[in-house]
Amino acid sequence: MGEKAVESGLCLMTTEPINQMQILLEDEQKMQVFGEKIAQVIGQINAPLLILLNGDLGAGKTTLSRGILNGLGHRGSVKSPTYTLVEPYDLEIGKVFHFDLYRLVDPEELYDIGFNDYLTESQLCMIEWPDKGGSLLPKADISLQINSNGTGRKVILTAQTSLGSQCVNELR
Repeated sequence: MGEKAVESGLCLMTTEPINQMQILLEDEQKMQVFGEKIAQVIGQINAPLLILLNGDLGAGKTTLSRGILNGLGHRGSVKSPTYTLVEPYDLEIGKVFHFDLYRLVDPEELYDIGFNDYLTESQLCMIEWPDKGGSLLPKADISLQINSNGTGRKVILTAQTSLGSQCVNELR
């Protein structure tokens, strides 16, 4: 059953509920542990995934990515790919690519780095600052929003595909 949109005054609402969950994380350690939990689910599902990581500078996008990568078996350092745009990881589940589009000036630059090739080769793509990719990014399986919440963080996961829904349901 596909999503049906209903126009209501000034907003557009969907008639099907969005599969979403929220979690409050007290500190950086909890963010990393939550990333490891996401990795467990990714390992169980064993299908290619695209995850978008949204949040302000310093929100914890790279920390969460580090937790996911460590949970998938990566044992080296994990740095933000701010200057390189992408960091590749060859892990047991397959190829994982961690993107940071913060310094992207024009979404067309994604073509220059062979972005579509990364998508077809990967088991997992995580993209920080996805808004910089504009309409050139495909629909993600999961979109994460990380917001400051006092000294901690509020993470909102929104499933955008049936595979994403499966992941979010497993995380509950």
